[in-house]
Amino acid sequence: MVTLTSPIDVLYAKLGDKMKENVSLAPYTSARIGGPADVLIIAESADELAHTVNLLRKQGLDYIMLGGGSNVLVSDSGVRGIVILNRAKAVRFHNGDQPSVTAESGVVFSNLAHRCASKGFAGLEWAATVPGTVGGAVYGNAGAFGGDMAGNLIWAELLTENGHEKFTAEQMAYGYRTSVLKRAELDAIVLSAELSLKNSTKEEATVKIEQFSAHRKATQPPGASMGSMFKNPNGDYAGHLIEAAGLKGARIGNAEISPLHGNFFINHANTKAEDILALIQLVQKTVKEKQGVELELEIELIGEW
Repeated sequence: MVTLTSPIDVLYAKLGDKMKENVSLAPYTSARIGGPADVLIIAESADELAHTVNLLRKQGLDYIMLGGGSNVLVSDSGVRGIVILNRAKAVRFHNGDQPSVTAESGVVFSNLAHRCASKGFAGLEWAATVPGTVGGAVYGNAGAFGGDMAGNLIWAELLTENGHEKFTAEQMAYGYRTSVLKRAELDAIVLSAELSLKNSTKEEATVKIEQFSAHRKATQPPGASMGSMFKNPNGDYAGHLIEAAGLKGARIGNAEISPLHGNFFINHANTKAEDILALIQLVQKTVKEKQGVELELEIELIGEW
């Protein structure tokens, strides 16, 4: 529990019931794993998100941002400090010869892709099975089926130390599953993003989504997971290397490397983060010994380890 020091008292005075103490983070992650946050603050809009972050900065308080909770592993001991839960979900469509959509950063990305298709817009079908939020996708250059955020982003509205700024895909300095934000080269949060679309038909866009979804269902496991655990090394696939190392189906506690896809770790109920971490270390050690490849995490470790 946080001792209510003066800066925290200021936050309570400003934010009221949007602040909660000693809240388990497991329900807010796709893996359903993780201990409590000392303080959880819920932001329901981009304006609330900006207001909250500005308050925290003014009080000199650090924070961790949580959106859809995919691509993260929260430690069993949780987070000592403040976690902001991003629930900013406004969406606006822009028609014309070059259509686009503006979405706040807490919008579930896969839901947005389906909404675009239902309105006859193409261009985001690749995102229909991508977990997480628009903000997380902008942050980590999410991608699938040959598409990625770098290919769709017109601009991202960021809250930097200078205030509200719009960054183009070029300014985001995207690489494979990384950006200027993920590399911590810029202290900023994502408030919203405008993404390019294409005029199409509901039927055509929906068929493509169904094809991608069927492929994903056939090749990736169901159940609670963080998404892809490791980045694909140059010229190979992490899942292939893990399978070749004989680790598919390996299990520690209730954590298992999926027998269907080696780059997915499954929570078989009440799994501990320390068991997931032990599997991560087992994979990295074994693949390094057998194939000479150092696998780099795609997920981020959050909390006290």
